[in-house]
Amino acid sequence: MSLLKAEPSAPVTSLAELFAIAFAMEQEAESRYAAIGARMRSDGEIALAEAFEKLAADERGHLDSVSDWSRLAHGRPPDPAMIRWTAPETFDDEGAATADPRLLSVYRTLSMAVRNEERAFAFWSYVAAHASSADIRTAAEALAHEELGHVALLRRERRKAFHRERHQAQGESETPPTAAALERRLADVLDAAAQSADPSRDTLLRFAAEARRQAQQLEEGAVAIPIGPVPPKLDAPLAIAEFLLDRYLEAADRARDEAAMMLAQEFAARAINRLAWLRRDLPELG
Repeated sequence: MSLLKAEPSAPVTSLAELFAIAFAMEQEAESRYAAIGARMRSDGEIALAEAFEKLAADERGHLDSVSDWSRLAHGRPPDPAMIRWTAPETFDDEGAATADPRLLSVYRTLSMAVRNEERAFAFWSYVAAHASSADIRTAAEALAHEELGHVALLRRERRKAFHRERHQAQGESETPPTAAALERRLADVLDAAAQSADPSRDTLLRFAAEARRQAQQLEEGAVAIPIGPVPPKLDAPLAIAEFLLDRYLEAADRARDEAAMMLAQEFAARAINRLAWLRRDLPELG
């Protein structure tokens, strides 16, 4: 699975194990965000410290939610002893714990958090797909849905940080007319890249075809996707793919009916997998 560094070594076999894994994942994120926040504060980087401290507080809220759900489902809190195998790594601070604070920004901090939540979404989607029972599948799907919600919230905060930081350094930006136009632009860029990327040619062409199909759905009015201002010269595949993911998550967040929300989330799930593959296998396209 492209978002994960490795697939789980075995299926989850009980709700107790599922909640124990969920609790361990949230606990690691909370402790590491808190540690980075403490370091930033000691270095006098108050804005960064506050960003990491908020991430840690959000993770504490997620911990409480998992504990409550575990008690409701089978009458006891998560028990680490129920975990039978080492879960694939879903948290990566991307060097933030050791980087010079002058190389960080609130936008980069939130980008790192977004990617962590995307990996958690991928993990629970995998668990759901390989569940040994209906109750485990249902719970894993619910956890994946929660992680997708976390991705949307973090991306919304990241957009605010992006606009604040861009306002200080950039001028006016272009505004493509539609999400469909951006999907077609991405398809064209991926088609061009496929001509010189022999090992990845078939995958690039597959994503290009998928982008054109998605553009067709959007042109047929499947769901309204707000565009808004975009960065200037939005022509690199990673940049286009990530911008589109933001727009789909925003559309799901603003949807006025369940059908529109579900379709926007479907677009977002495809976009997450596409973006993850581009980041992992084609970093030179960034």
